[in-house]
Amino acid sequence: MRRSDINAHITHAKELFESISFKLPVWGHYSPAQWDAEPDLAKWCRAHQMGWDVTDYGEGDFARRGLILFCLRNGILRQPGEVPYAEKIMIVAENQECPWHYHKVKMEDIIVRGGGNLVIELTNLTEDGKMDMVNDVHVRTDGKLNILPAGGKVVLEPGQSVTLPRTLVHRFYGEEGKGPVIVGEVSQVNDDLADNYFFDCDARFSEIENDVAPIHPLWNELAG
Repeated sequence: MRRSDINAHITHAKELFESISFKLPVWGHYSPAQWDAEPDLAKWCRAHQMGWDVTDYGEGDFARRGLILFCLRNGILRQPGEVPYAEKIMIVAENQECPWHYHKVKMEDIIVRGGGNLVIELTNLTEDGKMDMVNDVHVRTDGKLNILPAGGKVVLEPGQSVTLPRTLVHRFYGEEGKGPVIVGEVSQVNDDLADNYFFDCDARFSEIENDVAPIHPLWNELAG
């Protein structure tokens, strides 16, 4: 991804967050120079995978497959004394896919905070680690049990949420014609380096072409 595009996506995300009065931490607006002046904070946020994250899953087509994320709080997986929870805020555009994946450790709630509608498709996981396209899926939206065919979908409007148990395979995208979706995530500890299992994408993180300077570094670019 080009840095100029990442900068534009972050700027757009900040405008959407502001449209629903969702406030980021002060360091969510830090420039690289401000991060350099806060080495302890930078080290903490990098270790906890907290901050900005923009990805096209290594495929170079952000509008088709991509995601803008900001992690506000997080622990460290299997680390004693760490908080056991995480929180993210994300932007998902119309028909912009977060591809099929699951987590072995993390259980999560996906919440539509504002904007358009979020479509989530679901399957179970077979014992040999494949997508189960036979058996029904049981999933709860705001506590209500839904029984869906394999590959079935739930559509979440603003204010609605779904609970995704461990190993439930899912992908999501913004519903066409409804505009970009502001999506929250409340979960157990999030580890994007070790607890994402994808089926058909090249990479969780993108290679970056620095055609301009960053307005805000991504969390994995912070000094560790």
